[in-house]
Amino acid sequence: MQVHFQRIATELSINPKQVATTVELLDQGGTVPFISRYRKELTGSLDEVEIASIRDRVLQLRELDKRKEAVLKSLKEQEKLTDELEKQVNEAETMARLEDIYLPYKPKRRTKATIAREKGLEPLAKLIFEQINADPYTKAADFVDAEKQVEDIEQALQGARDIMAEWINEDQEVRAKMRRFFQEKAVFKARVYPGKEEEAQKYRDYFDWEESVAKAPSHRVLAMRRGESEMFLMLDTVPPEEDAIELLDRHLIQGNTQSAEQVKLAIRDGYKRLLQPSMETELRMISKKKADEEAIEVFAKNMKELLMAAPLGSKNVMAIDPGFRTGCKLVCLDKQGQLLHFEAIYPHEPQRQTAKAGATIKHLAEKFNIEAIAIGNGTAGRESETFVNNLGLPKSITVVMVNESGASIYSASQIARDEFPNEDITVRGAVSIGRRLMDPLAELVKIDPKSIGVGQYQHDVDQGALKHSLDDVVMSCVNAVGVEVNTASEQLLTYVAGLGPQLAKNIVEYRNTNGPFKDRASIKNVTRLGEKAFEQAAGFLRIRGAANPLDESAVHPESYAIVSQMAKDLKCSVTDLIQKEELRKQIDLKKYITDQIGLPTLKDILSELAKPGRDPREQFEAFSFMEGVNSMEDLRAGMKLPGIVTNVTNFGAFVDIGVHQDGLVHISHLSDTFVSNPADIVSVQQRVEVTVLEVDASRKRISLSMKGEAKPQVKKSERAKPKAKVQKESEGDMASKLAALRGKFGG
Repeated sequence: MQVHFQRIATELSINPKQVATTVELLDQGGTVPFISRYRKELTGSLDEVEIASIRDRVLQLRELDKRKEAVLKSLKEQEKLTDELEKQVNEAETMARLEDIYLPYKPKRRTKATIAREKGLEPLAKLIFEQINADPYTKAADFVDAEKQVEDIEQALQGARDIMAEWINEDQEVRAKMRRFFQEKAVFKARVYPGKEEEAQKYRDYFDWEESVAKAPSHRVLAMRRGESEMFLMLDTVPPEEDAIELLDRHLIQGNTQSAEQVKLAIRDGYKRLLQPSMETELRMISKKKADEEAIEVFAKNMKELLMAAPLGSKNVMAIDPGFRTGCKLVCLDKQGQLLHFEAIYPHEPQRQTAKAGATIKHLAEKFNIEAIAIGNGTAGRESETFVNNLGLPKSITVVMVNESGASIYSASQIARDEFPNEDITVRGAVSIGRRLMDPLAELVKIDPKSIGVGQYQHDVDQGALKHSLDDVVMSCVNAVGVEVNTASEQLLTYVAGLGPQLAKNIVEYRNTNGPFKDRASIKNVTRLGEKAFEQAAGFLRIRGAANPLDESAVHPESYAIVSQMAKDLKCSVTDLIQKEELRKQIDLKKYITDQIGLPTLKDILSELAKPGRDPREQFEAFSFMEGVNSMEDLRAGMKLPGIVTNVTNFGAFVDIGVHQDGLVHISHLSDTFVSNPADIVSVQQRVEVTVLEVDASRKRISLSMKGEAKPQVKKSERAKPKAKVQKESEGDMASKLAALRGKFGG
C-alpha cells in the first residue's frame, strides 16, 4: 500500500504520511465528517473533500489490485506467466492498461484466428507480418492442404490475415495509440430512426447531429444516449475511419512489399471487425462516465445549496397545500413541527367560499399563535398567496411561498404513512410544506433526492455513483449543521456520522420508551450503540437544555476535560467561559497541547465556545414574487421580475418567477461576460432579478436573461466579513471538488 499512498499524495499534492494516517482512520471505521473535524492533528487538517478523495482513490486502487491478482492467477494456471509479464501486470497503473496486457491470454470464444491456427496457418501469418521481400502467394502455396480445409492460396492468405488482425487488435501499443486517437478525434453521430420523426420531436435537435466526443457537454451526451435507448435515435461514436486506418498503417507498415499489402488488408479487417467496435464500446463507457460525473457534480452542488437553505426555525407555522377544485389543505404545526390541526378550505373557483376560508385562516392563526404561513408553489399557489396577503393578517405573520417539489413523493411514502397513519396524502403533503419552511434540511432528507428536481438527467446517470455522491453531500450537510437528538427524525439521524439506519431507529425507539436524553453520555444506553459509534456521532449530536452546556455544542466529549481544565485555571465555570469573551481571551492554548490534542482542535474548541452549536446556514429572509404576475399569460417581453433559482445545469439556470412554470436563463444570458460554468454565477435558492425575453405558451417555455441590469442579488454569505468567507472556503465545496477529483482519477 505504500506505493499507493505515494501515488495518492502526488495526485492530491499532500504528504504521503497524511494519506497513510487517513487510510488507517478510515479502515478503523472512521467517517469523513468525524476525521475532518476531530482528527486534524493526525491528518494535518485535511478537509472533507481531501479525505473523501483519499477514501475513493484507495478503494479504486484496491479494486485494481484485486484484478491484478485474478489476472496473475489466470496466467499462472495457463502456464504462461513469465517474469516480464508479471512485471507488466504489477506495474499497470490503470484498469485499461491491465486489460490490454491480459487480452492476448484472456479465455475467449472460438474466433476466426483460432480456426486459422487450427489449420496450421500461424507460421504463414508470421512470415507475412515480418514483411520481408518475399512473394506471399508463393509462401501461401505451401500451406494449401485439403485435409486441413485449406483449399487454395486465397484461403491460406485469408486465414493468415485473420490471425494478423487479431494480433493487431491485441497489441498493447496499438491499443494505446488507438485509444488516444478515439478520445481525441471521435465524434458523436446522431440520426433519427426513419419514420419516427413525429414521435421523436423532443429529440429533434439531434435528428442530424455531429459533435466532438471530447468537447460534448454532459447534458447533450446524456440526451443523445436517452434518445438512443428509447429507440428514437441511432448513435455512433467513432473517428473518421480512413484517418484511423492511416494511423495504423504508419505504425505497422514497413514498405511497399507484397507482404505489406497483405498486412494492410489485415489492418483494415482488424480495425473494422475488432479494434473499432472495441474502442467504440470503451469510449462510450468513458464518455458516459464523464457525462455522469459532470451531471452528478451539478446535482450534488445543487442539492447542497438546497439542503443548506436558510431555515425559518422553531416557529408556529400554518401550511397550505393549494388547489382549485379540490380546495386548499391547511395544517397548523407547533414549534417542533408536530401536527396540531388540519382541514380543507375553498377560497378559489369553483366553490369560491372566500369569506369562510378567510375567517378560518384568521381564527386558526389566532388560536395557534401562528408566526408564519407556508404556501406551496404548485397549482393555485400564487392565487392562494394573494388571497392570504389580502386578509389583513397581523404584520408579524410572514407569508412565504415554498418550493413543494417532492412533497407528493414524501406524502405517499412509507415514512409519511408511519408518521401519520391516520391522515391522508393531502394532509401529509401540507405538513411537509410547512416543515420544509421551518427546516429544509430536516425535511428533505426524507425524500429521494432524485425526486426534488435539482439535477439534470438524474435518472440516466450511474445510480450507484449518484447515490454515493449524494450520500456524501447529505452527510456533510447534516453533520455541519448538527442534529438535536431529542427531536430529530429517524431519517435525519441516519446521516449522522457513525450511525446509519439501524442505530437511528434504535435511538428513536429508546427516546420514545425512556423519554428525552438528558446528556450525551446517556446515548450510550441505546441498543447496539457501542464506543466506536458514540465516538463518531457524539460531536454532531446536540442536547438542548442539558446540564452540561457543552452537550449543546460541537465540542466532542473526549475534549470536555480540557475545557473543564481551562475553566478551572481561570477559576470560573464552563458556562462563564461560554458567556464571557474576556475570559476566553485569557486562555493560552499552548498550555493545553497534549500528544493527542494540538492547536487545530484547541482553536476549534475556542471557536465553538464563542458560539456553541452555531448553525452555519444563513439567516432566513422572506421573499415575494411580483404582485399581479401569477401565470404565463401575465408575462410580457421586457418585464423585469424577481425570482429564485430552482435548478442549475451545465446549459443555464431555471428560475421560479411565480407563474407555475420555471423560466430558463440560458448560459449565454447569465452575464454580460463569457460564462463557462453557470454554477460560477448562480446557485440553487439564490434570489435573482431577470428580464423576460420570450414566452412560448404552447410549449410552456419561458426565456429569461440576467444581462444588463438584471443582476443576481448578493447572498448573505457573500456579504460576510472576510474572516467568515475564509472559513466557508476552508470547509470546501464537497460537491464540485469531490466530483472533479473523481474525474481526475478515472480510468
